[in-house]
Amino acid sequence: MAEAIARAGLAGVYSYAGRTEVPIGQPIHMRVGGFGGIAGLCTYLTDQAITHVIDATHPFAAQMSTHAVAACTATGTPLIALERAPWTPAEGDRWTHVPDIPAAVTALEGPPQRVFLAIGRQHLEPFAAQPQHHYLLRLVDAPTGPLPLPQARVIVARGPFDVAGDTALMQAEGTQILIAKNAGGKGAVAKIAAARALGLPVLMIDRPQIPPRRVARTVAGVMDWLRHPALLGA
Repeated sequence: MAEAIARAGLAGVYSYAGRTEVPIGQPIHMRVGGFGGIAGLCTYLTDQAITHVIDATHPFAAQMSTHAVAACTATGTPLIALERAPWTPAEGDRWTHVPDIPAAVTALEGPPQRVFLAIGRQHLEPFAAQPQHHYLLRLVDAPTGPLPLPQARVIVARGPFDVAGDTALMQAEGTQILIAKNAGGKGAVAKIAAARALGLPVLMIDRPQIPPRRVARTVAGVMDWLRHPALLGA
């Protein structure tokens, strides 16, 4: 998205939350950090004379997306979400859908298993309620302190990943079940295909509810929206 904005010669700001230690560089201006809630975002949009907002956050960044809807409504700023389509089960998939992290934790009750917990580092704490399992974690940054899970192995890596690599990883680790958020897209789908190839069950965490907003599935769709005559004077 940032590359398309730069190629079009548009002025833009790429905002990172600051959760990754070394964020990927972008061809437009970058800022890192929060805004201070809805009021802070409203102030930022006004002070910086922002004319359009593209919500390209992770599909599970529900708070930021909700704040963006509220702030853009309050300031009258046009908003569109660039959101990947969710994954859908294919033949051979063994998915169990759960609505959220607490439900995934509850679903792990039972005998010890080797669990590939592929949900990032922000929501590991709840799984401490199921300490009987051995967890495989793949994180972008190495942990800076003790993990809340007594039995865990960490692999530090940044995607995209491939099916062959994820299949080999799960086989080597003796993975028995995969837990994943339904993020959609191509960058993280390899683990889903690998679980299918290995016949492994998947606990699929469904996406959170976001207030109604305009959504585009592709960068091209967002660029068409930006070029719409009704928005050019906004």
